[in-house]
Amino acid sequence: MGSAALHALARRGVDAIGFDPLIVGEARGSSHGSCRIWRRFNFESPAYTALSDEAFAGWRALEAASGRTLLRPCPLLEAGPPGSAIVRQSREVARAAAQAAGVVGGPTTGAEVNAAWPAFRLPQDWDAVVQESAGILLAQTALQALRDGVADRIVPLAARIEATPAGVRVVTADEDILAGQAIVAAGPWLGAVVPALAPLLRVTRQTVGWFRPSRPAAVALGDFPIFLLEGPRAVIYGFPDFEGRGVKVGQHDHGPTVSPDDWTSAPTDAELEPVRASLAAFIPAAAGPIVEREMCLYTNTLAADVRPDGGEEFIIDRLPSDPRIIVASPCSGHGAKFAPAIGEILASLALDPAFEADRAFRLDRFSAFAR
Repeated sequence: MGSAALHALARRGVDAIGFDPLIVGEARGSSHGSCRIWRRFNFESPAYTALSDEAFAGWRALEAASGRTLLRPCPLLEAGPPGSAIVRQSREVARAAAQAAGVVGGPTTGAEVNAAWPAFRLPQDWDAVVQESAGILLAQTALQALRDGVADRIVPLAARIEATPAGVRVVTADEDILAGQAIVAAGPWLGAVVPALAPLLRVTRQTVGWFRPSRPAAVALGDFPIFLLEGPRAVIYGFPDFEGRGVKVGQHDHGPTVSPDDWTSAPTDAELEPVRASLAAFIPAAAGPIVEREMCLYTNTLAADVRPDGGEEFIIDRLPSDPRIIVASPCSGHGAKFAPAIGEILASLALDPAFEADRAFRLDRFSAFAR
């Protein structure tokens, strides 16, 4: 998110500088790794549909400018037991979108999924929805593309901020800069940089594994979808084997709360057991041995306590106590795909005093920041 904001500000000719102590590819934080899911319709909130469309246009524009492939089209299957909240909410969001016609289709039951993609072995009465307008975001390539044009503006140091009457002071181990405004997109460290937000945030440890498929052809890109399954042991998400590394699968349920500076890098067999068991039950073609392991951090917001429509969405807003400080809280497991759109929102918040982010993402949904 910080890279996208800096990229957007540079495109607008703004004198801006970024601070980041982590190199591209660093395993801490939430932006590392080869891939993330891009989905147009999101069961979490209908507010994300417009954001998805804006981000899609942004990714395609960045592809054209960088000469890199960033998005690979791939259908997305969401499935779960009869009455699954994930499937129902995805269908409702798709139906509510003005451009939804023809985008959502395909199998609607477990039996139809198994017939369409033989790698699956879902219960026949499960509910399902398929989004054709989905894809694989090549995350690390995308991050590098965002940074390519602004590399000389990034200071590779951690920073703290201090509001002063003259401006926002940004201090590192060997830099002391006075800025007109500061955008803080510090991922799991957001609460440490802006302590007023810490009570609203919960950082969780999420497990990811790559599994060697028992039937590689059945789970290859083009013959197998991205998937999100609401099973009895876990909600899992995963990708076709598009890199030759195996099928990447993670647990989407929130894991244990951790400090961003106090977690180990490799998931244990016990942590990956719900994922492994879910694969064995529902996608036996992918249920081979674990060949790689990875950690990811979700930075989750608490449920809103002022507005019933506030939910647990991102925070993208100015601090009411000091509008010169702009904050962005993604990624709570589904933020990376929105990066170009959120970068533009953050740039607009910095440059246009009249601009406001979508109501769903504002701080005034929390009683501590109610206006």
